[in-house]
Amino acid sequence: MAHPLKKTTPVSALPLPQTTAYVRITRQSWQQGHIEGEVSASHYLWQFEWRFKDGELQVSPSLGRALIKEPLGRFLEQQDYQLEPGGDYSFTLRCDI
Repeated sequence: MAHPLKKTTPVSALPLPQTTAYVRITRQSWQQGHIEGEVSASHYLWQFEWRFKDGELQVSPSLGRALIKEPLGRFLEQQDYQLEPGGDYSFTLRCDI
């Protein structure tokens, strides 16, 4: 007896997993050229300092840093003039953390 062929969905047609990252700005200085804050996604929590005049983004702790550093950097660059201390923001990561 022949088995009917199962129809499968191509990998490219499947929706990408998504995780929401939440950003809180804790300190900002346009004169010194830096923004500090924290970002969380799933069960991770990181502290960051973005020295935008130098183009440097530091994220700690190192656990999970590879997952968040690049997308956080893009978010900060896109939103920089709208970010304010005490502000809460979010962006979507195209991965499942």
